[in-house]
Parts: sequence; structure tokens; C-alpha cells
Amino acid sequence: MAEEPAVVVASSSYEVDLGNLMAYDPSHHVATASREELRQECLRKGTELAQAVADVLFALPPNEDRDGPIIHLPPPTFRLPREKHLPKPKPPTKWELFAKAKGITKRKKNKREWDEQTQSWKRTHGYDRVNDDKDIPIIEAKLTDEPGVDPFAQRRDEKKKRVEKQEKNRLDNLKKAAKVGALPSGGKFDEKLPGEKPPKHPGKHRKFLPVAEGKGMGSLEKQQNDKILNSLLARNSDEPLDVGKAITMYKVKKEKQRRKEKGMSSKSDKLKPQKKPHKKSSKKKA
Repeated sequence: MAEEPAVVVASSSYEVDLGNLMAYDPSHHVATASREELRQECLRKGTELAQAVADVLFALPPNEDRDGPIIHLPPPTFRLPREKHLPKPKPPTKWELFAKAKGITKRKKNKREWDEQTQSWKRTHGYDRVNDDKDIPIIEAKLTDEPGVDPFAQRRDEKKKRVEKQEKNRLDNLKKAAKVGALPSGGKFDEKLPGEKPPKHPGKHRKFLPVAEGKGMGSLEKQQNDKILNSLLARNSDEPLDVGKAITMYKVKKEKQRRKEKGMSSKSDKLKPQKKPHKKSSKKKA
């Protein structure tokens, strides 16, 4: 559909731009007044401008359609400012910079080439392509060819190897692209995919106490020890101290330690080679 000419309709003292469904009063000036009076004046003027747009809009001839009457708006005449800044051009890639420095221009590949065997234009790749092995009736022999080797079978084997190599490279590329290594953060700062569920067991790092005691975290170890000691003393505060029982437990502990040390020493003695006793030879007097 051809664009209709620009329409700027003057409704009384208003100018209406149907392309943008906009109306404005070029001669309107707001006098100095209070906030409430200014608000009432803006509402009154807005109502008049909306009514002016509606009057001009309903005066246009409608076009009948299956869904009902349709009115085609003319192109806008007032150029509104852009909401956002113009898009910045993308920075050139390394290859683009290198090609520009070396004067390399991108050349479009031909989809068809001239086939000398059939004297016709054929596809460069794919079905019924140029220089197809099936269309070659004779292969010229070379000085480096070995006798008894079928050149047609050799070409088929070379093609098969090329296809296998390409497939291997394709699979390697897929593996490299799908390989995701372990990150120190455990994926905490990675971008989540839409609909991705959060991890069930997020990794938690163990916090160790500082070696040197000081303020803040340095006094935490002392606080923990005091807390454990106070809980033990509070639990056994009602029970009197049995000195005899404590002495007996100390003796039993010392006895166990002595037996353990004795057993270790006896084992070490068994590992040492024992010397055989030599009998003294008695000399007989003549």
C-alpha cells in the first residue's frame, strides 16, 4: 500500500498529527499560577487536545474488512526524539584487524563451476558436483604410481580417510565445547539458565580458627573452650569430687601406658638377632 501524504490538521487553534496520534497547541502559554490552578489547566487542555484527535480520527474514511472497519493512519509528520542512544558499532575482531592490515578481502565462493568432463556447469559440492569420481572415465598415470595399484580404488580410499578425519574433528570439537571444568567457586558466580534449579547441596567452606590469638576471631577459640568447660562444670556441679576414684583412675591409666611401652620394647627385642652362646673349650694338660 502506498504511503499517504503527511496530514497535519488544524482543529480550531490545535495542530493534529494523525501519524503519531498527537495534538498540540503552538500558541498556548501557561500563566504563573498556583500548583492546583496549574493542574486544573493541564487537565482541561489535555481533554481538549484528546477531543481534537478523536474528531479528526473519526472524520477519516474507513475501509471495510472482515473484522470490521479499519482506518489507515497517514505517516507521521513530527519527528519525535529517540528514547535511547544510537547503538554503538561492534569493535572489530582480531581477524578483521589482521585482514585490514594485510589487505585481505572476503571473496564469495562460487556455487557452480565449469566441469571439463561433461562440458557443463555443476555444483561445487554435494550431489552431481563438479569433478566427481564417478564421472572420470580415465585417470592419467604418473611416474610415481606403483604398478598394480588401482587408481580408482586409491581415490575412494583417500576420500574415505578424509571423511573419517572430518568426522573425528567434528566430534572432538563437540567434546571440547561441551567440556566444563571445575571452578574454584563451584559455579556460584556463573550465569544461571532460565528455569535452572538451584543446587540441592551448595558447597560450604570450613572456617578454621586463626593461629595467633587476638581480637575478634582470635578470641573465638578461648570462648569455645570456656563454653565447653562451663557446661561440664554445670553438669557435675551437684556431685562431690571422689578423690579415691580419681586416684584409682590415674593409676589404671599409668599401668596401661606402662604395659603398652613394655610390649613395644619386647617386640623390638624379638626383631634383633640373638647371639649364640659359645662354650669355652677346656685344654687338656699333657
